[in-house]
Amino acid sequence: MIGEPVLVMLVEDNIDHAELVIRTLEDHNIANKIKHFLDGQTALDYLLRRGEYEDPESSPHPHMILLDLRLPRVDGLEVLRQIKEQDRLKHIPVIILTTSEAEKDVARAYDNHVNSYLVKPVGFDEFNKLMQDLGFYWLGWNTRPHI
Repeated sequence: MIGEPVLVMLVEDNIDHAELVIRTLEDHNIANKIKHFLDGQTALDYLLRRGEYEDPESSPHPHMILLDLRLPRVDGLEVLRQIKEQDRLKHIPVIILTTSEAEKDVARAYDNHVNSYLVKPVGFDEFNKLMQDLGFYWLGWNTRPHI
């Protein structure tokens, strides 16, 4: 909704990669708030409002989810599958942001209705540009339902 603070959920177990994503999104004023989760289970608990995340006021649904594939506890493809099976979550854009270029990973992500699959560039400048473009597209230019 217009004027609503933009919340991005980042599910990334590599602290260095997470810091780079967070810094880039903040530097380009793409997100008002970033919720970072280190594993798939905690991300699902948040999204499904289980345990400490039961209160919708303190655990609002994100506007976009950046999801790594290789995660502890519950892997990224399983997190994606569960998100896309939930009526109240399936409209949230989920972008896989990973180092894997394996065709089987790409195919499985799209089989589970991922909105986009991005391979992390190695260079800082390329990564910075990718994150800027990603944020502007999904959070600025893309039209989504207001559910």
